[in-house]
Amino acid sequence: MFIFAFGIGYVLMTKMYQTDNVNLKYVEPIFTWTLIGTILGARMGHVIFYQPELFKEDFWSVFLPISTKNGFKFTGFSGLASHGATIAVILTTLYYSFKIIKKNPFWVYDRLGIVVAIGGAFVRMGNFFNSEIIGKPVDPSSPFAILFPQQSSEYGVTVPRYPTQLFEAVGYVLLFILLWTLYRKTDKKYQQGWLFGLFFIILWAIRFFVEFLKEPQGDEFISFAGLNTGQILSIPFMIAGFIIMLYSKNLKITEAENAKPE
Repeated sequence: MFIFAFGIGYVLMTKMYQTDNVNLKYVEPIFTWTLIGTILGARMGHVIFYQPELFKEDFWSVFLPISTKNGFKFTGFSGLASHGATIAVILTTLYYSFKIIKKNPFWVYDRLGIVVAIGGAFVRMGNFFNSEIIGKPVDPSSPFAILFPQQSSEYGVTVPRYPTQLFEAVGYVLLFILLWTLYRKTDKKYQQGWLFGLFFIILWAIRFFVEFLKEPQGDEFISFAGLNTGQILSIPFMIAGFIIMLYSKNLKITEAENAKPE
C-alpha cells in the first residue's frame, strides 16, 4: 500500500502545484526527500520509542533488514513508527523548502499534509490486510468484531478484535476530504501553516483516541496516567498544531506571492 500512497500523493501534489502555478520540476524532489525521511524516521522512531534494546542486542537490525542475534537471517523491517517518520519528514522537508523550492516550509507542509492524510489511509488499509497493528479483543456480537487468525495465538483460539486499522483509515480519509476542500474552496492555502496545523491536530487526535482500542505495540515502556506510548507521543504534535495555527496569521501571502517566480 506504500506504492499506492506515494502514487496518489504524487498525482495530488502535481495537481496542487499546477493550481499554485509552481513549476512541476519541484514535485519529484519532494517525494524523494519524503521517501527518505519516511523510511529512516519510521524505523528509527520504532526502535527508539518501542524497541531500544535492539541497539544493544541486535544493532545491525536497526539499520538493515537483517538480524544477527541468533545467526544471520533476512527479516525485513517489521517495526515502523509514524511519530518517527513525521519528525524525519519535517526535517527533510526543511531542506527541500530552503535549498530546492525556496519557499516558506509551512507553504510546503500545508500541501504535504493533504497528501499524507490520504496516504496514511492507504498505509492503514495495508496494515489491515496484513493483520498488523490490531485492536483489542471485542465481544463476538459487536458489529466491529473482525477475526485475525494469525494474531490470536496467545489466546489459543481466534479472538474477534476491533479493526483499529480501518478506524484510522476512515478518519484519515475524512481528514483528507476536509483539507482538500479547504485548500480548493477557501483562501486558507494563503495563510501559511494553517492547513498544516489543522492537519496535525486532527490526525494525531485520531491516533490518540484509536489507541484506546489497540493492542500494545512492542514494548510500551513509555506510559503515564493510563496512556500508552502512542498516545503520549501524539500529545506534543497536537499542541504543536494549535501553536502553528495561531502563528499562521503572521504568515499570510497574496495569490501572486503564492506562485514561485521563474
